[in-house]
Amino acid sequence: MEKVKSTVKIEDILVAYNTLKEVTNKTPLQISTMLSEKYDCNVFLKREDLQIIRSFKLRGAYYKISNLSYEERHKGVVCASAGNHAQGVAYTCNQLQVYAKIFMPSTTPNQKVSQVKFFGGPYVEVILIGDTFDIAHQNAQIYCNENQMTFIHPFDDQDVIAGQGTVAVEILNEIDRPVDYLFVAIGGGGLGSGVGTYIKGISPSTKVIGVEPMGAASMAESIANGRVVTLPFIEKFVDGAAVGQVGYLTYEICRDVLDQVVAIPEGEICTTILELYNKNAIIAEPAGAMSVSALELFKDEIKGKNVVCIVSGGNNDIDRLQEIKERSLIHEGLKHYFIINFPQRSGALREFLDKVLGPNDDITRFEYTKKNNKDNGPALVGIELANKSDYKALIERMNCHEIQFMEINNNPTLFNLLI
Repeated sequence: MEKVKSTVKIEDILVAYNTLKEVTNKTPLQISTMLSEKYDCNVFLKREDLQIIRSFKLRGAYYKISNLSYEERHKGVVCASAGNHAQGVAYTCNQLQVYAKIFMPSTTPNQKVSQVKFFGGPYVEVILIGDTFDIAHQNAQIYCNENQMTFIHPFDDQDVIAGQGTVAVEILNEIDRPVDYLFVAIGGGGLGSGVGTYIKGISPSTKVIGVEPMGAASMAESIANGRVVTLPFIEKFVDGAAVGQVGYLTYEICRDVLDQVVAIPEGEICTTILELYNKNAIIAEPAGAMSVSALELFKDEIKGKNVVCIVSGGNNDIDRLQEIKERSLIHEGLKHYFIINFPQRSGALREFLDKVLGPNDDITRFEYTKKNNKDNGPALVGIELANKSDYKALIERMNCHEIQFMEINNNPTLFNLLI
């Protein structure tokens, strides 16, 4: 497929804004005292997690579907989504009485699937298929073509991009000072394209930074290669941004309007989610927290500056909280997993607890890997530290007492198999 030259302009975004201002929430732009003090600057959060569907995706979906002809609406629409775009399409179809088939990856959190069905009501059918967005997307397009329906792309569409760009209109309308930095999440690139186009058109001095998950940095990879590329493998944890191939149109736009694209480790995003909840009472989904996660990379540059982070969504499944905490602890160097061969003698485990484990260390997991032969089988041991600096002493004590061990945190094969 050839590249598509962008025709999305500031005027298109303003037209979309006039259409959507009576339909969507004008979400608040709030200064974060905690983040402002932490980074010695003025950090504003654009709270798209407080949108009607708890995500910015409603904007693009509604604007696209509202522009369809009567005949197109009558035939119905199809979309593929990891969750938030699906909710936007579902809500819109219920409001405009348009029937929709929504294809979602089978890995989509249950909370998002339930919300799609809730918002869509009798006008929406959800079809779960494949493990990634890309597989769901392929099947949705096949169905769409076979049934002559209209495909509502989650990001690679001019109307969708214009709708997402209305987030930037609200930001600049409300803020009372120049914006020096704006951080925006990148999945397929729709939000970055729309926001970047408007911000650069109105405030060209603003640095617009795109933020991707490290395990699915498809926009950065495409820009580096000078063309849209497909990643051979993606980490699915940041489900709202786990896209293996960005759009051709969004690539063209983001390449021109983004000053930089950075990738953030999934574990660091988890730490940000917990901090936003504990210190700001904000429930952000992984993709929604990415923009805030990037502040640490720019902490020296943003001192004394005015910074806006778009909290793009808040559809976080409560069942994922334990995984989020676990990933955060591992990333912060506070949680370590080992395969340990204890000496085959009486009191070996007690000696490990008394002499190897530090006073502030805690065993959070212990299980023998051979259930039917505990006398000779190694054990999987999870240890949580109070401080990252305690790790070196723990390893030294294990070596000193001749404990045979293998750390598996940095062994992806063993870690994924056992943890």
